[in-house]
Amino acid sequence: MTTHIERLIQQLDDSTGPSYDARAELIGIGSAAIPAIIDGLPSLGGFGQLTAIEVFEEVADPRGGPALIALLGSDNPTAREWAAMGLTSLKFDGAIEPLRRAYRACLERATPPDWIEPGGIRWALTELGARTPVVPPLTARLRATAADDAPAWPSARFTEIINDLADNAQVILYSQFWRVDSGGTYGISGTGLDWELDWTAPWEHLVEESRTWSLLEASEAPAGDNIFVAPTWIDPTDLHPEK
Repeated sequence: MTTHIERLIQQLDDSTGPSYDARAELIGIGSAAIPAIIDGLPSLGGFGQLTAIEVFEEVADPRGGPALIALLGSDNPTAREWAAMGLTSLKFDGAIEPLRRAYRACLERATPPDWIEPGGIRWALTELGARTPVVPPLTARLRATAADDAPAWPSARFTEIINDLADNAQVILYSQFWRVDSGGTYGISGTGLDWELDWTAPWEHLVEESRTWSLLEASEAPAGDNIFVAPTWIDPTDLHPEK
């Protein structure tokens, strides 16, 4: 069995097809495969490491926690992001401080806060109870649930939510729109607007710039009783986390 598992682990790097079958088989083997995956992780390339992270997530064996923490220091930003999110599946007790260090490392590299990696780490910290987003009263009151129990808000109230967040010193990074009907919940295209903020600017400027762009998006956003919006925003403490 050990030899077979090791062979499967090496196949994780083969994106032409074998990787997907190996991934499924390793998940089926479950916890018995975790020690070998941990041992084989350094020998895998980028694709194989990402696939191994998926196995760790699905099996949810906490023994994979130290391996995921090690990947937070990878040269590959996607591996760092996936490792951060994978740690939430494992509910690994020692994850919070390494995640905080990984987030500070993002800021030190001047990675924009609206990029995928810092967003993934913030999400992981939030899921693990180490980060609490600021939710002003009006925004909290209008909150609904649209997709996979994710928070969302009626698109008809989007302008109010934007102003409520900005009035409370929050910067909206981007927004996702959802349509809910009898067949399920579906992500839909928004306005296509794409803006970049100057993260060297004072926070007050970032808030107002974000408000302006978001209000423009709201004016062009899809509308309807079954349309919901899920904005993503940050607080000034997300740019200056505690050491």
